[in-house]
Amino acid sequence: MARCFEEAYRLLKPGRWLTVEFSNTSAAVWNSIQVALAEAGFIVANVSALDKKQGSFKAVTTPTAVKQDLVISAYKPNGGFEQRFLKEAQTEEGVWDFVRTHLKYLPHTKIHGKELRFIPERDARILFDAVVSYYIRQDYPVPVSSQEFQAGLAQRFVERDGMFFLPEQAVEYDRAKMQYGNSGEHLDTSVVDDEQSAIIWLRARLRKAPQVYSDIQPAFMPMLSHLKPNERELLSLELLLNQNFLCYDGNGPVPEQIHAYLSSNWKDLRNLSKEDASLCAKARDRWYLPDPSKAGDLEKLRERALLKEFEAYKEEKKKLKVFRLEAVRAGFKKAWADRDYATIVVVADKIPSSVLEEDPKLLMWYDTAKTRIGGDA
Repeated sequence: MARCFEEAYRLLKPGRWLTVEFSNTSAAVWNSIQVALAEAGFIVANVSALDKKQGSFKAVTTPTAVKQDLVISAYKPNGGFEQRFLKEAQTEEGVWDFVRTHLKYLPHTKIHGKELRFIPERDARILFDAVVSYYIRQDYPVPVSSQEFQAGLAQRFVERDGMFFLPEQAVEYDRAKMQYGNSGEHLDTSVVDDEQSAIIWLRARLRKAPQVYSDIQPAFMPMLSHLKPNERELLSLELLLNQNFLCYDGNGPVPEQIHAYLSSNWKDLRNLSKEDASLCAKARDRWYLPDPSKAGDLEKLRERALLKEFEAYKEEKKKLKVFRLEAVRAGFKKAWADRDYATIVVVADKIPSSVLEEDPKLLMWYDTAKTRIGGDA
């Protein structure tokens, strides 16, 4: 399979596409396909579920969503980018050149029926994952942190409904919003499988309507019903909200997102000052999205908490039975930046092999770290 992808990469002209349809219930096989595509040089732009009854594609936001036939769309980078990358790889400009190139290949809009859908690949964290994956495959350190990336993304690109676009793409997206009359908040994810997909689900919900905990919790819990009890315990709603979103405590002016939502949905709250007592009372305890330009600060606090958990995994002498995947991912990323490849291998050996094989990010760090250790020996 890997040799087939390598040959396809050789034959394709720069900027052209490869589409792979995949049908298998094994997440390990699914991740092997992604790894083989990346190692051949392709960049995955989109993964969709093929609905054979409806003849349509639906967005897939989780790496282990293999219950339906999947369609992987990947492209061969154009020659100009690859040449520029060799010169810019160790600079911040190389990151933004990659993002600009990658955004060109992503779908501008995603329509399902008469609804405008959220495009997960344009989410800030998923874009950063794409950057990290490409840099690691090219054997270069990533020159920016996740916090710097989020801040730079907001400065350089156009944000719409939690997605990032090139200027000309944003115009097309705005035109589609006018036509379909919604804001892309209909995230097409019916299953929450891990922390990342849970965050995406929460972000879509809070983008549509800032809510209090008691409104979020009844809708969130059924999303976890298919998970094992120990998996559900790791997806604490309180922890997810505290580390990824903001809550208005009733002090100071009401945040713009909450103000816009309340004034649009309650007639008696329209045309009020953001410090009006009745408006503040209605807004209190509502969770909302952080401003994109300030999201880096929240991400920094979250990463610090994840790395603290990872330190505990490093010290553990036995196999890890219960652990937080996002903490392991953050720890592997930090270890890679520090050239501490041994830590990646040691912690990976404590994780069940099935988990490692089913997570493309962890598998990427692990395989590359083992290669580095072998090369340094």
